Amino acid sequence: MFIQTEATPNPNTLKFLPGREIAPDGPREFESEEDAASAPLAADLFLVDGVSGVFFGEDFIAITKTDAYEWDHIKPFLLGTIMDGLQSGRPLVGSETNETGHANYAGENEGLVKEIIELIDTRVRPAVAQDGGDILFHSYLADSGIVRLKMRGACSGCPSSTMTLKSGIENLLKHYIPEIQSVEAVE
Repeated sequence: MFIQTEATPNPNTLKFLPGREIAPDGPREFESEEDAASAPLAADLFLVDGVSGVFFGEDFIAITKTDAYEWDHIKPFLLGTIMDGLQSGRPLVGSETNETGHANYAGENEGLVKEIIELIDTRVRPAVAQDGGDILFHSYLADSGIVRLKMRGACSGCPSSTMTLKSGIENLLKHYIPEIQSVEAVE
């Protein structure tokens, strides 16, 4: 098995491309070893010193490290762990893993929120997946016209994520939905 790697805009996140499906039912994010309890491969990756986050995309794994570790030192261990996990035959994500999609929203602005989510799903998420990340709708504050989004994978903590939010996503959403005044990230 050959696993390619790609740098992402986030210097602490590396994208691993094993040449097969990883999360065909939708992206999954694991922010701690406890989060990964029902995902054996993600749990194994957290056992590698320096790993601070694991993100399963449709056909990739984005791994985030702490500043204290260099990629040259931990990348071989991560490649071995991924290879072992994929060849083991174990499921990558257990059935009890929580769905981590867009926040549910019902209320006066439900139609507008559906429009926001549709734009995010069709125009934003495919682009950020190329960089090893994901963006989800979190909330809409109608009184101020603010859309709040959750950044995941390589997007979380990325130095260029603010520029992506303001120059890219905010402009796109404002163009299609005049009620939107700004876009901000939530933790």
